[in-house]
Amino acid sequence: MAAEVRPELHRYCARLMGSVIDGEDVVQDTLLRALVALQDLEEMPPLRPWLFRVAHNRAVDLLRGRSVRNAEPLDSAPEVADTGNPDPLEMLMRQEAVKTAVSRFADLPVLQRSAVVLKDVLDESLAEIATLLDLSVDAVKAHLARGRARLRQINAQGAPLLDVRPPSAAVSRYVTLFNQRDWDALRFLLADDVKLSQSTHSLRVGRAEVGMFFTLYAQSPEVWLAPAWLEGQEVIAVFENRADVTPSYMMWLEWVDGRIKFIRDYRYVRYVVAEVELALALHVPPADEGAAY
Repeated sequence: MAAEVRPELHRYCARLMGSVIDGEDVVQDTLLRALVALQDLEEMPPLRPWLFRVAHNRAVDLLRGRSVRNAEPLDSAPEVADTGNPDPLEMLMRQEAVKTAVSRFADLPVLQRSAVVLKDVLDESLAEIATLLDLSVDAVKAHLARGRARLRQINAQGAPLLDVRPPSAAVSRYVTLFNQRDWDALRFLLADDVKLSQSTHSLRVGRAEVGMFFTLYAQSPEVWLAPAWLEGQEVIAVFENRADVTPSYMMWLEWVDGRIKFIRDYRYVRYVVAEVELALALHVPPADEGAAY
């Protein structure tokens, strides 16, 4: 059941955090916390709303450490549709929220952000949102109306979000070596205390453990990499077939003194890039250029 809820949790957490990468970190932390908490509960709560509450609280805790806008004072709550057949204006507002880039939600105060995402992206009822946020239905309506209005302004004023830059030398080298299937050279790049996270799997630590990562990919000869950018972060787009036009998922590497310190591989949580566009880096070398790039 938790696996079924996980993509929806990510849709919510990514928009709360303004980042699909940070959103997945919150999801993983939520599931770990939930697993521990369940051991102390005498009665199993309804899983989906409970996981959303845990995720919401965790995200809010993290956001408190950032510069977050204060919520604006609430006016009297306007009428907001909450039926199975919303009117055309309501539908347009929901469509705008779904199409809005994840990072732009960070410009909304947290409660407005939560109300818009829960209602317009996840189609929760006003009563369910009120329960999750510990608000009255009228307060939810007010936050929702203000959030929708602010989101329209953000989208109208926002510049294109695609961040296209040349790749770093380190990522270029990694991608080139991977596409050449030079696994020994890739293992040489690993730091002694390197870590590997694959979301649904246990964390691997150390060169010997993480080195097996490349052994597994050696069994997938059609997998192809390309340097890319996402949310201002340099990442690696992963194509499962060289003929594919769009990547299936991504990797993210952290480097220290020219060595790979951390590999995050999103192979098993592909929903992370389902609603974002990876911007392939400029001047990606063709395969026959080799390590000279």
